[in-house]
This record gives sequence, C-alpha cells and structure tokens, in this order.
Amino acid sequence: MWSPEYVSMAQHRRRELQFKRLKATVERVYNNVAFYRAKMDQQGITPADLKSLDDLGKLPFTTKEDLRANYPFGLFAADLDEVVRIHASSGTTGKMTVVGYTKMDLGTWAEVMARSIISAGGGRHDRIQIAYGYGLFTGGLGAHYGAELVGAMVVPTSGGNTKRQLQVMQDFGVTMLACTPSYALYMAETAAEVGVDLRALPLRNGIFGAEPWSEPMRKRIEELFGIKAYDIYGLSEIIGPGVAIECPEQNGLHIAEDHFLPEIIDPQTEGPLPDGEKGELVFTTLTKEAFPLLRYRTKDLSVLYPEACPCGRTTKRMHRVMGRTDDMLIIRGVNVFPSQIESVLLENGDTTPHYQLIVNRKGNLDDLEVRIEVSEEMFASEIRKLEELGTKIRRKIESSLGINVRVKLVEPKTIPRSEGKAQRVIDQRNLYGG
Repeated sequence: MWSPEYVSMAQHRRRELQFKRLKATVERVYNNVAFYRAKMDQQGITPADLKSLDDLGKLPFTTKEDLRANYPFGLFAADLDEVVRIHASSGTTGKMTVVGYTKMDLGTWAEVMARSIISAGGGRHDRIQIAYGYGLFTGGLGAHYGAELVGAMVVPTSGGNTKRQLQVMQDFGVTMLACTPSYALYMAETAAEVGVDLRALPLRNGIFGAEPWSEPMRKRIEELFGIKAYDIYGLSEIIGPGVAIECPEQNGLHIAEDHFLPEIIDPQTEGPLPDGEKGELVFTTLTKEAFPLLRYRTKDLSVLYPEACPCGRTTKRMHRVMGRTDDMLIIRGVNVFPSQIESVLLENGDTTPHYQLIVNRKGNLDDLEVRIEVSEEMFASEIRKLEELGTKIRRKIESSLGINVRVKLVEPKTIPRSEGKAQRVIDQRNLYGG
C-alpha cells in the first residue's frame, strides 16, 4: 500500500485534514482568482464563513463553461512564473480547457498515480507500457511520473503504431499495460491478426480509463489478455488520471480524499444527495496550487460509498462512471446511455465490442440506429442466421431501453477504430441549429 497514513486514515482525522485544506484552498482562490472572488461576493460568502465541511454547499459551483470563459489562464491561482506545466483538453465544441501545474502540483499528481499503480497490483519490479497519449492530453505523462515514483520500468509507447506496441510488449517483457479500454480491444484484435498470443506474455495487470466502459468489456479484456483489468478515474480539470482507482477487491474506485473532496448532487436541482444515491459527481481540489477548483461539476454520473474496504483503505469509493449527463441521448423522451447498449452487445458471443449509435430525426420523431460488427464466423454464415441475430439483439436492446431501435449488422472491421477514445455516438439531429 502506498501512503498508508493517508489511504488508511481514520475518518475523523481525514475530515479534519480535509477541512484544514479546504479552508486554505478557499482563501487561495478568494485572494488570487477574480472569478471566485466575484462569485463568492455575489453569494455573500467569505473564507471566514466556512466553519466545517458541512459548509461546503455554501461555495459556488464551477463548470466547464466557466473554464472556457476564462481561457486561457483566468482561473490560475499562481503566478505564471510558478507554472511549470500546461495541459489542455478539447471538447466537441468551444475552446480548450487549460490547466496548469506548479512543481508541487506535479509532485501531487505523481503521488496519486503511484498510489493508483500500487492499488492495481503494480510495483517497482514491473515494466509498465503506457499507451495513453502524451502531449497536451494528461493521460500519458500522469501515468509516466507515477510509475517512475514507484520505481517501475516505464515503457512510454504513447498511442498508435499498434503493431510496434505489440512487438515492444513481447520484446521488453511488459508486465502492466495502461491505455484506454477501447484501445486495449483494438490491440487484441491486431494481435490476433499478426499471430501474437497475448495470454502467453508476462502481462499481469492493466490500468484502463479515459472513457466509460462496462463490466462485460472488462471481462472481455481480461479474457483476451489474461490479466486483471483495473478501472482508473481522473479528469484534466481536477489533476488528470489518479483521482480514483480500484483495488483488487474491485468493489468501487478509491478516491484520493486527502487531495480531492467528492460530492454527489442532483444534476437538475443541484442539491446534495446522500451516499449511496446516484447523481452527478462533483469535486473540490484540496491541495492544488496553480489551478484549484471549487465544486467542479464533472457531468459524470456515479454513486459514493463511505464504508471501509476489505483491502484496508478507508477512503470513500465511487461506483465506476455510469454515464455522463452530456453523453446522454434523449430518444423520444427516454434517456439512453451508450454503456447500456454496450452491456447488451457484449453478452452476445456473435458480435464484436465495436459499435456506433447513429441518431437522426425523421419528421418529428427520433430514429436510433445501432450499427454492430459481427464476428468473422457469423458474417460468413447464411443470411437467415444474420437476420435472426439482428432480431435477437434488437429485442434485447428494446427490452433494456424501452424504445424501438433499428439494428444494422455490418461486416468485421468496417466501424472506424480509434487509438484513443472511441467515438460511440453520431448525433445527426442538429438539435440546436447551426
């Protein structure tokens, strides 16, 4: 266990530490960030009004729109001369969200990633292949410095060039893999094409994140690679990967609560929800210098569990992300998440994990088409069997979602592959004009 004094801390001591750090963070942003000072003044709040953690709800929310409105450095709480690293993430629309790190922030990031690697069964004797992208994206470098802090051998392959990735995995004796789950499946597909037996390699564990993925997809990855697959959570705005990760119990992701204070709110009312109820995940950073955030709305849907884990860690756990408020499709009044459809598809052995949801509006009605790749064996079978499979999948999806869908089975390798985040949804409805 890495940093047991924090990850196994008694709850009352953790709350004391969190409040001390929250007070310092609020004072920092009030004194150094015009945006937060204006927000707090507008609500009639000063740092002195915080008397306990129970006062967290008095503080203003921060949204991604706020970050873009203050592009590029308007939310920084440190002098730019103290900022030693910049990362940025781009959404589907609008400006990039820019985040900064002081030297201490980078140390914090390495620390929480070191905890993550240890939690996922890694250690100083591992050889960790990092196939997350490097550059402005936070994934690669975060995992990189965490692995170095642990003392492991880092193999920084970044994303892409999949055949070389596999060669490196073989030749270097890689024992742990870090990448997006969709890229792991793409690796497995490529390995089968070039005759690489992944299960014969020394690989033991994998850390997968940066996109939503389901339990059936975890099982598929574990089966194909012969490893134990761990879900990691993070987002650039908070620090990057390392905010939370599973332990070997895999009963939720342990949050680094000494650095990140979690809440669950109702996304519509913005009111707090108790532990155990599903809602939108909100984080307040407690130790960030360059880019501290108060009550950042992640748009990720999850549940918080306060109970201690059999692994010995006492931090709150979050359920793996169950969807996003902005990933959500509303089809004829029904809320639809891609992960719901993915779970149905991966229950079927005749389809691959590659699919797309195509949404159109025909007249005044929404039309959802689910395109699914079938296996080589199924595609080569007679038309009647394909039709039966399509009908079977359609009925399962309709039973799960409560809406009618069209299912289109396509031949293997016709859905575009991604070496980063997979594009699951193509919404062609033009709901907002433009």
